[in-house]
Amino acid sequence: MKILNWGSILILFLFLSCKNETPKETTIDFYESQLFQDVQMNTVFKDSKTFVDLVPDRSYQELITLYEQEKNNPAFDLNTFVNSHFSDQFNSSTAKFETDTTKNMYQHISNIWGMLTRPPDEAVAHSSRIPLPKEYVVPGGRFREIYYWDSYFTIEGLLADNKNALATNMVDNFSHLIDTLGFIPNGTRDYYLSRSQPPFYTLMVTALTKGEDQKFMEYLPYIEKEYNFWMDGETDLKPGELSRHVVKTTEGTVLNRYWDKRDSPRQESYKEDVHLAAQFNTEAEKKRLYANLRAGAESGWDFSTRWYGKAGDFGSITTTTIAPVDLNCLLYYMETQLARGYQLKGELEVAESFTSKAELRRKAIQKVFWSGKDSFFMDLDVPKATVRDQMTLAGVFPLFFNLATKEQAQMVMEHLMNDFLKDGGLLTTLENSGQQWDAPNGWAPLQWIAVKGLLNYGFDNEAKEIMTRWLALNEKVYANTGKMMEKYNVEDVTLLSGGGEYDLQDGFGWTNGVALGFRQLMDEME
Repeated sequence: MKILNWGSILILFLFLSCKNETPKETTIDFYESQLFQDVQMNTVFKDSKTFVDLVPDRSYQELITLYEQEKNNPAFDLNTFVNSHFSDQFNSSTAKFETDTTKNMYQHISNIWGMLTRPPDEAVAHSSRIPLPKEYVVPGGRFREIYYWDSYFTIEGLLADNKNALATNMVDNFSHLIDTLGFIPNGTRDYYLSRSQPPFYTLMVTALTKGEDQKFMEYLPYIEKEYNFWMDGETDLKPGELSRHVVKTTEGTVLNRYWDKRDSPRQESYKEDVHLAAQFNTEAEKKRLYANLRAGAESGWDFSTRWYGKAGDFGSITTTTIAPVDLNCLLYYMETQLARGYQLKGELEVAESFTSKAELRRKAIQKVFWSGKDSFFMDLDVPKATVRDQMTLAGVFPLFFNLATKEQAQMVMEHLMNDFLKDGGLLTTLENSGQQWDAPNGWAPLQWIAVKGLLNYGFDNEAKEIMTRWLALNEKVYANTGKMMEKYNVEDVTLLSGGGEYDLQDGFGWTNGVALGFRQLMDEME
């Protein structure tokens, strides 16, 4: 489904069913305007995301016309113009939240859910926000809208905290996005409409409907619609070709990659992308960079040496030529659950077709993504038809989905405990590059995937050790700051984490969710 013709100025309406059924008007392509570029490139705001989240006081067309009339006036001031015509109508309530120091970390998390919860959205004219019909939880900090893959880990925490109604509302909002847009965008802003994020919707559904087949079946149409989005174009592919989110190996196996349909600077990171692209001379080289940065953002790992084409060279990012092991595990799970759903419906031929797809993908994950040299699951370099030469924590996803053999799981576990595990938990990669999805940082979602994967294969002691170290670090930082962080420095637990395109954020949805989930797992293991 084409949402915006980004290359031209146009007027269209994006109708989203939301509270009061008010249509959301997206006027001209403001993101291509000179006003937008001037604001972002002149650092009116330290964070590029700030501007795209502000709401104008009139239509974008009127503002652009006004800007063109006034900008050459000797007394014109860009900062004053922006502050006069744009406002923040969605102030973050977490900024006003004061930690009760008498509460322990888990009590704090239960208290802060309310601060991170937003009511159903009213449609606001000219806002970049995509309205949602039910209440939802935001991550926190600069992330004041719902984010796709973050929300699975938040939902696990809500369920562990007996907040089932809020978890249900979260899943229903994602169903609404699939229904109205055909997919789940990166986040609920119009500048995210050209890409998705790691497809965790099916996992959200199975977490919410555990043991309830009838309830699960209510979500089956949405699972299939999202699956079709990720598999769009597969029937036209020849071996060795890549198109949209799908790739076909030289052996004929269909796999998936991250991909964004735009090849321009990200609106929310505009200045950063333009500055990085300045090293290139041709427009084609710059577009290649932008496309791969956007695909990297879709991966959720923005950014990491995992996506580099050359060691130490961010400009060599080549996300679109990689078939990621974690993404393909997620697609495998979607296929198994679609097979389950059609089995329950009694449509056995359709169920068998999804079972066959899942089996082909299972074999590929065990064979194509396994590095015999490194004894670890790795990403696939599609043009070279070989695994990439880097171990990352994405290699635990086959364990999470029970796709590894016992022998493979044993070898992955040994790498985790010998190479990735540090004082505060598991490293994201073994490379220290300054990127936030590299060492020394650890992230809650990957700790969760690793721990659950180890438990699937009976490595209870190892899983418990990771949880113990991670929770101890969470509690240490909470005791020192009164906050739950987006990411943590797991190598030096005396330091806060760093790296990335923005300052360290607190709140924080998925960290809260994993902490509560780990506490529940630890209690069950006693």
